[in-house]
Amino acid sequence: MLSFLELQKLAKKSAPQHPDLRVAVMGDCATQHLSTAIRGYGAYEKLNLEVWDADYNLVAANILDPGSELYRFGPQFVVLYLCVEKLYERFLDCPFADRPHFAEQTAETIRQYWLQIFQHIDAKIIQFNFAQADDRVFGNFGAKQQSAFIFQLRKLNVLLSEFASEQGGVFILDLCALQDTVGRDSFFDEKLYYTAKVTVSLKHLPTVAYQVVTMIRAVTGKFKKCVVLDLDNTLWGGVIGDDGIENIDIGELGLGHAFSDFQKWLKELKNRGIILTVCSKNNPDTAKQPFSEHPEMVLRLEDISVFVANWEDKASNIRKIREILNIGMDSMVFLDDNPFERNLVRSAISDICVPELPEDPAKYLTYLQSLNLFETASFSEADKDRTLQYQQEAKRVAEQTNYAQFDDYLKSLDMIAEAKPFDAFHCPRIAQLTQRSNQFNLRTVRYTPDEIQSIAVDASYLTLYFKLKDKFGDHGLISVVILKKQPDKTLFIDTWLMSCRVLKRGMEEFIVNEIVRCAKENGFDRIIGEYIPTPKNAMVRDIYEKLGFTPIGDNLFEADAGAFAYNPTFIRKEETDHDA
Repeated sequence: MLSFLELQKLAKKSAPQHPDLRVAVMGDCATQHLSTAIRGYGAYEKLNLEVWDADYNLVAANILDPGSELYRFGPQFVVLYLCVEKLYERFLDCPFADRPHFAEQTAETIRQYWLQIFQHIDAKIIQFNFAQADDRVFGNFGAKQQSAFIFQLRKLNVLLSEFASEQGGVFILDLCALQDTVGRDSFFDEKLYYTAKVTVSLKHLPTVAYQVVTMIRAVTGKFKKCVVLDLDNTLWGGVIGDDGIENIDIGELGLGHAFSDFQKWLKELKNRGIILTVCSKNNPDTAKQPFSEHPEMVLRLEDISVFVANWEDKASNIRKIREILNIGMDSMVFLDDNPFERNLVRSAISDICVPELPEDPAKYLTYLQSLNLFETASFSEADKDRTLQYQQEAKRVAEQTNYAQFDDYLKSLDMIAEAKPFDAFHCPRIAQLTQRSNQFNLRTVRYTPDEIQSIAVDASYLTLYFKLKDKFGDHGLISVVILKKQPDKTLFIDTWLMSCRVLKRGMEEFIVNEIVRCAKENGFDRIIGEYIPTPKNAMVRDIYEKLGFTPIGDNLFEADAGAFAYNPTFIRKEETDHDA
């Protein structure tokens, strides 16, 4: 973690005149230092943030006034920090008889702040929950006394989480958990608060700023999605090739418990949708033996999407894993106990994240949890199927080597696609794709689940989601198209994004063909597509022109639905009762 002084220096070097994002920071405490630290961490993470810091304790004034500085600034993110110290002052002002309802009233006030912000600007809200503070007026009895501050404080944090789960576009930064990790005596500096109204010590303020920036990165689709695992002395203690399966440390005895807990955490990440892979210098059969034969292994072969074990250098093997998964290096985390291997991978692959694991394996889990590498802005049931999908993808890659001609390989896959309008069931996954897709994303517009629900029933839009399956399995929902109706029988492609897992298989041709069919079936003669360049989506710069659209200037492309020549593809459309 960088120091506050280091973040100050980085903040001065940032260039807000060409910002990637605008971030507003508001609080009922002093937030200047927090804003500086956020700007500094943004620069460190190569995210150029223009940060507007509201005047002290003017939260309500900025939110409720339609002409306020907040709305004139027009941020994409609003950071809302209401501190527990001011909360306690309001609690003391509350009549004793009303205190059992203090949490509900305060939560509702904050929820109304969110709604007011959404009414005026298209922004995401990062709401800090409240760090725990107990006045000890009731002692331990306060945990069950509804008129006690600690009771209402804990209830308020739960209510904020519940409200945020129901309200798209709001994300909770868990300040309470951050303080619990280090203790209030270290987290809260009394003198700094009473002299400057700064509520987090300068020692721990960088941690809070880091959390804000990681949340912004996650919401904008920049997040870690894959763990590359070493085996010996990383997933278990000892060397499987030398010690044998009966002598490696795993399970309840000795340090084996630490490795088991580490594996349990990794399995939870996998269940959440993080891809687990193995990169080991070992014989393949020997490396796989504990996964299939050791009774106390938590992780099994079915939990690993790609398993690479050989005697090549690890940087080369990680590149092979990346090619199979078709993801960016900046979305991968490499875990290895060996400092030599960590440094080799860092020097060979600049974008990959390589944490400096502690020497003591008992500290692996706590250390990695403290880094918060796997921040996310969404979760859907489809995430649970990700491991199986990538295992199937590895089989597809292996199958390709059996064919001299790529077209013959594509024919052999027996691909079938589904194209349907948005429905309520798929809206969470569709919204998630708009948040996460960066490379194959023509305009990179982000939508919340609520916004997707609204678009799905809005007569001014036509919508399509696409699924793909083949002989190896089901890719699931892999592409989203949102078409905005325009005058003069014109459709504008507001959104077209696609998972990179299905690139170069004819799916992009299939989708364009379906867009044209949709236009014709609904009486539209002209289709306009737009490409908005980002640092991530250069791969689709020429996609419209390659697929039959004509450039008309300003990164706009046009197709005549009636004269359009459909693109060849080996993908068949799944017939429905309607099609039949």
